[in-house]
Amino acid sequence: MTLDLTSTPIISKISYHGIEIGILRLDLIHPEISGNKWFKLKYNLKEAIFQKKENIITFGGAYSNHIAATAKACNLTKIRSVGYIRGEDLSSTNPTLSFAKQLGMELIFLTREDYRKKNEPEFLSSISMKHPNSYIVPEGGNNELGEKGCEEILDQNTNQYSHIFCAYGTGCTFHGLAKSLKPNQFLTGINVLNNQAETYAKNAIINNDFHFGGYAKYHTELIDFKTKFEKEYNIALDYVYTSKLFYAVFDAIKKNKFSSENKLLIIHSGGLQGNKGFEERYNLKANR
Repeated sequence: MTLDLTSTPIISKISYHGIEIGILRLDLIHPEISGNKWFKLKYNLKEAIFQKKENIITFGGAYSNHIAATAKACNLTKIRSVGYIRGEDLSSTNPTLSFAKQLGMELIFLTREDYRKKNEPEFLSSISMKHPNSYIVPEGGNNELGEKGCEEILDQNTNQYSHIFCAYGTGCTFHGLAKSLKPNQFLTGINVLNNQAETYAKNAIINNDFHFGGYAKYHTELIDFKTKFEKEYNIALDYVYTSKLFYAVFDAIKKNKFSSENKLLIIHSGGLQGNKGFEERYNLKANR
């Protein structure tokens, strides 16, 4: 395997209302296999190579960070990639899909009805027949090997932190983090979907109050927060995951839910590649 992104992420330190916050900068691991995407892909890639598979097949939406990261990782490891994409063909105008296509990913578009079958055995079997000798990675890298990779996000450099926060989408990163917590650590996942995800354990809970209407939805308040945060701290956020995550943590601090004795760590999961497409989709002016 020619791809190795195992360098330890740096921790940036900022403060808000007198509370010091560590930010685990997974966004800086690689410019294109950004953030938690690498951790979710690494063992899946190793398994595909071990099994001598010729293709990696995966799933995602038109602006998917996972699709972009998988295309790049497969390009670097010389494995063909196939992306089953939810919705119509926008590859000529969509920056995420254009990027994946340029890296050699074959894009196959599914109706939303067919896309909902992506985890059904019969549907996966039909895909395997169309692409012989393939290895299938679920949407978002959400499988046991994806969780195994995410168990490695926290290490000896994060042991000092008592309260850890991450964005919650498929749940893969959250579950991997939960398995690697120290006895004195507490994990909160900020759900970016408009559903009621269930609490995982006493020391690992999910907050469902900051989805701003659902996945890839936003309010002006969230955009204003993102703009102000980036100007003040010079750290870029994405619209879908980390803006909601940081907003939620700052809101808790503002409401005095933490003291200076608490050690807070936010997992910056990357995803910045999606900003351009998000801004074009919603006609938003770039903030950076």
